[in-house]
Amino acid sequence: MKVNPYLMFDGNCEEAFKFYEKCLGAKIEAMLPHEGSPAEGHVPPEWNKKILHARMSIGDTVLMASDSPPGRQDKAKGGFSITLHTDTPEEAERVFAALGENGTSTMPIGPTFFATRFGMLNDKFGMPWMIICEKG
Repeated sequence: MKVNPYLMFDGNCEEAFKFYEKCLGAKIEAMLPHEGSPAEGHVPPEWNKKILHARMSIGDTVLMASDSPPGRQDKAKGGFSITLHTDTPEEAERVFAALGENGTSTMPIGPTFFATRFGMLNDKFGMPWMIICEKG
């Protein structure tokens, strides 16, 4: 059994995934719009180019997402964080800085009692992240 996060965006899924691909050295494997799919008739015409399903590989992990059509968007993005584990403190700091571009740091990255580096932020799309490089 595996658990994979599935993120819901308010119309900027494609932009977010391209940003994550650049920041994380990830690979977008799928980016399917509503247009041309069976879902096309269930969204407003201006929503047809928005993403019905996206899939990205980050190392051996998969992140999936889509755009939530108008009226189906969850404005209360709370109760979760996407956690990235890095191998080195330097990589943790690099990823934290990259994801934090135009975002908000909720806990600056630094050493803690449980990690050589740990920090929390909300990226420019409002998604919450925790970056950790665990001790030894």
